[in-house]
Amino acid sequence: MGVHIIREMVGTSPRSWSDAARQAVATAAQTERMLRTVKVVKSTATVENGAITEYRVELKIIFEYEPT
Repeated sequence: MGVHIIREMVGTSPRSWSDAARQAVATAAQTERMLRTVKVVKSTATVENGAITEYRVELKIIFEYEPT
């Protein structure tokens, strides 16, 4: 157990909410190491002409603090 940092992110995808979450985690992993947990805070979607065109998830991404 150590210190953990929480970042809030929004992921988007034209395919699904889970893909939107994967996109956000993949982006976070490019700059942050030691990712530990992802919490979906809110799921929404954009609708056009009666069809979902974009899935959106708000996430809290938790990673372990690494002192420099």
